[in-house]
Amino acid sequence: MKIAVRLDDITPDMDWERFFRFKALLDKYQVKPLIGVVPDNRDPDLVKKGKPAPDDFWAYIKELEGQGWVIAMHGCRHVYTTDRPGLFPLNNFSEFAGLSYEKQKKLLAEGKRLLAEKGIDTELFMAPAHSYDKNTLRALKETGFTGLTDGFGTAPYRFFELDFYPISFVLRRTFQKKEGYSTMVVHTGTVSDQDLERYEGYFQRQDVSWIAFEEYLRLPKKRRGLLGRWSEFCMAKGKYLMGRFR
Repeated sequence: MKIAVRLDDITPDMDWERFFRFKALLDKYQVKPLIGVVPDNRDPDLVKKGKPAPDDFWAYIKELEGQGWVIAMHGCRHVYTTDRPGLFPLNNFSEFAGLSYEKQKKLLAEGKRLLAEKGIDTELFMAPAHSYDKNTLRALKETGFTGLTDGFGTAPYRFFELDFYPISFVLRRTFQKKEGYSTMVVHTGTVSDQDLERYEGYFQRQDVSWIAFEEYLRLPKKRRGLLGRWSEFCMAKGKYLMGRFR
């Protein structure tokens, strides 16, 4: 099994001490991840005390990009404005799903503009809470995005004229597969010492090949139909319900 890594919630005011500790693991095992950068963070839950950000956050992000890290736009403000789960219902809240097409397009265009002002040009989108709807997909195409880091499966696929890069449904099950591709999702802002030990164990596994997200992007995409999307929807909803009733 080949697995890429994505890091969510990258902001100037995140917990940088935890981020740098996880980055040290990535550097040690030479893994180049995808990072979801919030253009205009207004989510107080992402504001953490700890080691301060580099002197120039945006220059540092560009530096990481130059080292082979891939950048995705992680929403616009990372503020949950609706209680709609959308087409991939891992959660019951969203920054985008449930809003009108016009409002979503405006948010996406604003985020893209803010990143462009900092010298960052990306065509990849990372939905906060994994939540998006058909209006999101339509607005993404209209604002110049070509792909999303979400979905379930063992390889990238194409739907609604967009490329999807699946994440792991259950990581331990993903490890058991001998073939295919997936993504391990990490929120560095909540990574503990125990988590770091666990992740290092993952990186040391002999049955897993850890790949750069750039390699994941280059894979061919097969078209996914409505039946495949319905199956994915049911898997996401089931995972959400299992999490609620544990």
